[in-house]
Amino acid sequence: MNDTLNRSITMNLIQENLARAHMNARLEEARMSRRGHQLAAARRLSRKAERAAAQARLALARAL
Repeated sequence: MNDTLNRSITMNLIQENLARAHMNARLEEARMSRRGHQLAAARRLSRKAERAAAQARLALARAL
């Protein structure tokens, strides 16, 4: 009886640890995905700023 109880508790702890590891892996994937989206957005904004600067230089050159 006691041996069966110990096995049951051990299996339960193993399952809890596995679930915890799985959850941590999913959280890390979500963090990495957010970082990727933030980097992509920053690149888009950078390109937009570069285009605006180029248009401003062109407008200034035309005005002169």
